[in-house]
Amino acid sequence: MLGLELVVVLGVAVLVGNVLGQRFGVAPPVVLLIVGILLGFIPSVRQAQLPPEVVLLLFLPVLLYCESLTTSLREIRSNLRGIVLLSTVLVILTAWAVAVAGHALGLPWGPAWVLGAAVAPTDATAVGVLARILPRRQVTILRAESLVNDGTALVVYGLAVGITVGEEHLTLPHVGALFLLAYGGGAAVGVAVAWVNMNLRRRLEDPLLGNLVMILAPFTAYLIAELIEASGVLAVVVSGLIMTQVAPRIIRAEHRRQALAFWPLATFIINGALFVLVGVELQYAVRDLGRSDLQDALVAVGVVCAVLVAVRFAFLFCSAYLIRAIDQRPQQRQLRISHRLRVVSGLAGFRGAVSLAVALSVPQTLDSGEPFPDRNFIVFVTSGVILVTLVVQGLLLPGAVRWARLPRDTSVDEEQFLAETAATEEAIKAMPQLAADLDADPKVVEWLRQEYEAHLATVRARGVGADDDPALRHNQHYTALRLALIAHKRATVVRLRDERDIDDTVLRRLQAALDIEEVRLSGREQVE
Repeated sequence: MLGLELVVVLGVAVLVGNVLGQRFGVAPPVVLLIVGILLGFIPSVRQAQLPPEVVLLLFLPVLLYCESLTTSLREIRSNLRGIVLLSTVLVILTAWAVAVAGHALGLPWGPAWVLGAAVAPTDATAVGVLARILPRRQVTILRAESLVNDGTALVVYGLAVGITVGEEHLTLPHVGALFLLAYGGGAAVGVAVAWVNMNLRRRLEDPLLGNLVMILAPFTAYLIAELIEASGVLAVVVSGLIMTQVAPRIIRAEHRRQALAFWPLATFIINGALFVLVGVELQYAVRDLGRSDLQDALVAVGVVCAVLVAVRFAFLFCSAYLIRAIDQRPQQRQLRISHRLRVVSGLAGFRGAVSLAVALSVPQTLDSGEPFPDRNFIVFVTSGVILVTLVVQGLLLPGAVRWARLPRDTSVDEEQFLAETAATEEAIKAMPQLAADLDADPKVVEWLRQEYEAHLATVRARGVGADDDPALRHNQHYTALRLALIAHKRATVVRLRDERDIDDTVLRRLQAALDIEEVRLSGREQVE
């Protein structure tokens, strides 16, 4: 199939899958997998195979970079020990347990470890869906775990594939050196790419050029790290986390608005395409599996899912008791969570895009030219595990959250109220001096002061939940009238274009300004 045809088919599949998922209340990834399986019946689609290494390099950097840009570094610092344990020790234990189970089911040790590495990491994007139902601290821990554990899993994966194809050898010093290079080298590359990114963004005034640097950053970090055999995942994550801290000071508003429009769409398309591709690959794998092999693969899906849940629950509870026994400092006690919340965390170990990318990136052949052993088996089991965790754990999780009786997390709203109040109050205090410096007209200063004081009154009324406050009613009437006026202005501009009094260029300019004002007033633009 031609590249353009494949792009169109994938785009339509992502669109249809998400529309059907929203229409029938089914998780879109599940529908996308099914759509991919159906597309696999088309021979030209089934035969379209991306090179294995391209899957990781094209899809993973964008997904990881976007997630790192929306992760709280403050919460990561506060919960660093737990995140490190979850993203390293738990991943290795999970990969080992799955490898043992896979070997018991008949896989050679090499492919068994490849399967373990593929299903060991949790998925950052799937975890992001939980942001609405879990406390912020727990979401941050799960998200940071899923970002960093990809690096651990890929080291295990690279070692397992290398041993299987005959490029690596297994000794403790060699494995230790690989992990040291992966984490140390990956972090160093991430810092270097972030430094270059910062300096370029400071100097580039054109939003298009600035955001081109932004798009290149994750791919550059991943590529350089992989060239020196370090962790591309960690390089991307470190680079993204650094940019979250420095970007508010150095990036201009017009750059940010373009970026906020780009990242959600890019990750949405890439995630959807990945799930469709794994559905196609699953169909391809099923055709190459014999009847008995398919039965074995279905059994393996159930066994691996059970192992994943058992290992995660055991680690969460055992590590908590071990830490409590070793570290009894008062600040450590403040970080403790309830057993009910720990059960919720255990059920939140979804598998997703990274596991798909790892499974699809398994080489087709060994160095000898022979087919990679049990590759289709690995792809099928990985796809099945993803499907089961998304469906079964996704159905169980809301009930588990209700059972856990988690208190409503108001910390984000409280901090937003603090920030809005403090920023507006300080702006009002600074207004006389700024007006004097700019030699502003006193009437303009008074008009702005009244506007800021009205906004401050609205923020305070929202903060205390006073729905009948006069300031809130005034703001609601003001917003409704402004939106109606914007709609009227837009209709007038379109009419002038239709009557050929103005050109389309003028229409686009005015419409862009009206759109920005409408989105700001309506509050429909959501930023994580």
